[in-house]
Amino acid sequence: MHARFLTLIGRMNVSAFARTRHGHAISVMRWALILVPMAALVGTLCATFLWSLDAVTRLRFAWPWLLYLLPLGGFVVGLLYHLTGQSVEGGNNLIVDQIHEPGGGVPLRMAPLILFGTVMTHAFGGSAGREGTAVQLGGSVASGFGRALKLDADGTRVLLMAGIAAGFGAVFGTPIAGAVFALEVLAIGRVEYRALVPCLVAALVGDWTCLGWGIHHGVYRIDALVPVDALLVAKAAVAGVAFGLVGLAFAEANHALGAWLKRRVPYGPMRPVLGGIAVIALVFVMGTRDYLGLGTLAAMPDGLTIASFFGPDTHPWSWALKLLFTVVTLGTGFKGGEVTPLFFIGAALGNALAPLFGVPTGVFAALGFVALFAGAANTPLACTFMGIELFGATYAVPIAVACFVSYLCSGHSGIYLSQRVAVPKVSATGLPPNATLRDARAHRARSDPVGR
Repeated sequence: MHARFLTLIGRMNVSAFARTRHGHAISVMRWALILVPMAALVGTLCATFLWSLDAVTRLRFAWPWLLYLLPLGGFVVGLLYHLTGQSVEGGNNLIVDQIHEPGGGVPLRMAPLILFGTVMTHAFGGSAGREGTAVQLGGSVASGFGRALKLDADGTRVLLMAGIAAGFGAVFGTPIAGAVFALEVLAIGRVEYRALVPCLVAALVGDWTCLGWGIHHGVYRIDALVPVDALLVAKAAVAGVAFGLVGLAFAEANHALGAWLKRRVPYGPMRPVLGGIAVIALVFVMGTRDYLGLGTLAAMPDGLTIASFFGPDTHPWSWALKLLFTVVTLGTGFKGGEVTPLFFIGAALGNALAPLFGVPTGVFAALGFVALFAGAANTPLACTFMGIELFGATYAVPIAVACFVSYLCSGHSGIYLSQRVAVPKVSATGLPPNATLRDARAHRARSDPVGR
């Protein structure tokens, strides 16, 4: 009798195990059938976007007079959003909000609007990036898939995160960082592990699809080789403070200018007109066009690009000028992302700090490249992985230290105002549970009489 009982229990365990594995297999197949085509479409759109950026940038180099059309281009894009796209004006923040609290979804028209708006910004010389466009392309396509497949709220959340991962991984050629970014960007101090595998699959498929279309990403090399010892790590930590504070300054300046202009100029299409005029004025005052566009290509052989800061020459104030050009561009309503300009600012700041620390410029340029973004976006894990993907594992420890210190020093601020504060960086902040960075800014304004 005892033997029969054990045999029966064993059969039941095997049966339960088989049912569980069968359920897992069905779920994996179902998600694969959703994720692969979605990410492939996002990768294709990102390839089209990157090709378009390259084409219009080279066109602007060939026809320098296009800069003078920047105010007109800004007005056209502003008017287009004013007439048809006010519901998607939130951009990346709208996607983050929809992941936290699924509601009306992300309108499909966000994809063509942001693609057109960003290409127009770069065609006429605005200083902007490409991450925002990639994330919005991914979120828009993912939301469209979710509606077509009638996914529930949890399924939609996972699919939106996967769309972010696909867009980020494709546009920068860093699929691991793209997957982690999508999990980490939603809330400070919390990583959404539930979507780990879907985000990794989407980021890989998006990246491979983009590469399959013949898109090539920039390569940045650290030519110098220095020992990774306690001294270098300590220097990386001190530099991380500077990266975090500059990232904080960038985010706050961008939000402050945007809010001020919305109060002073209620009619949206006129704000980028003023921004375009200001960018043209900055070009004449500074006597250079090196701080226009992405910062990955230069019109002249001696022009500054991100790659310039990995060389032996030092450029003490390039980080501040790129910050100024970018804040004026994005704060006045032009479309595009913040991340590639942050790469430029971070690499330039690292280049400027390197002589002070007695470290080769290329090493600190690499640290600044990812660490300043880590502070501004509150994504230290994603940026650490990005640094390893871009620069190799040799400097993984100082990269991680710089990213984590930058993250701590940027405070409860960042480029994504819908980001939640799940675990505060410091205790006794006075913020309610799961407050957004937008709430944190309002709390600081109420607490500071000068800021009111």
